[in-house]
Amino acid sequence: MATEYHAKNNDTNNQTLSKVLDRGGEVREGEALDDKAVSTWLRTQGIDIEGEPTVTQFSGGASNWTYRLQYNNQDLILRRPPKGTKAKSAHDMVREYTVQEALKDAYPYVPKMVALCTDEEVIGADFYVMERMEGIIPRANLPKEIVLTSAQTRKLCTNVIDALIELHQVDYQEHPDLLALGRGDGYCERQVSGWDKRYVKAKTPNVPSFALVRQWLGKHTPADSSTCVIHNDWRFDNVILDANDPTKVIGVLDWEMATLGDP
Repeated sequence: MATEYHAKNNDTNNQTLSKVLDRGGEVREGEALDDKAVSTWLRTQGIDIEGEPTVTQFSGGASNWTYRLQYNNQDLILRRPPKGTKAKSAHDMVREYTVQEALKDAYPYVPKMVALCTDEEVIGADFYVMERMEGIIPRANLPKEIVLTSAQTRKLCTNVIDALIELHQVDYQEHPDLLALGRGDGYCERQVSGWDKRYVKAKTPNVPSFALVRQWLGKHTPADSSTCVIHNDWRFDNVILDANDPTKVIGVLDWEMATLGDP
């Protein structure tokens, strides 16, 4: 890429790279992590960590809380559900951990899983820990330091789509944990009927019934074309880009809603 910040052994380049890498900020009020309890638990799992971590929190993500734990010898990410949730299916750390662990040999974009905790006595909720993948997360916008040409932007978009295609080509039948993700067949019908029911339950008097639209969708729901592993929340701020080549995808995050369904 013809951008100055990719030059090697350059102080200005290193400063620019540090600005574009995704990083956490201060932990939000009311969302403090008991890092001492986490460290103690990690050591009981045989994880080699030195000292106590510097803890920061990521602002991205629509539901689950994500923290960075910087130990002297390890750079880790912890994911946990928000406080107060009762619907575990909506914030299922076991599912999110399991799908990534199951994909590790078949799909090169998943972070390396470190440990899963289902003992809520540790921090009050299930959580899992994974290795941090250093790179750029686009979020709402790319960092202002990154200026791509039209050709580079096209390459980025194509690479993001190609990473999704690679996921759809994973042979889920080779792994029991992937087979258990969902029912597969009938996915399209479940999507249409499920959202129809949720609309009816959530509808308030100040919005239209959309009765004709809902009837049309029910009558014209397509048959499934095939079944594969689908991410179900595929978007730019769930991918990690290579800091030395922001058109290249190196990681995929947020597997909370992954399932078996129609691509």
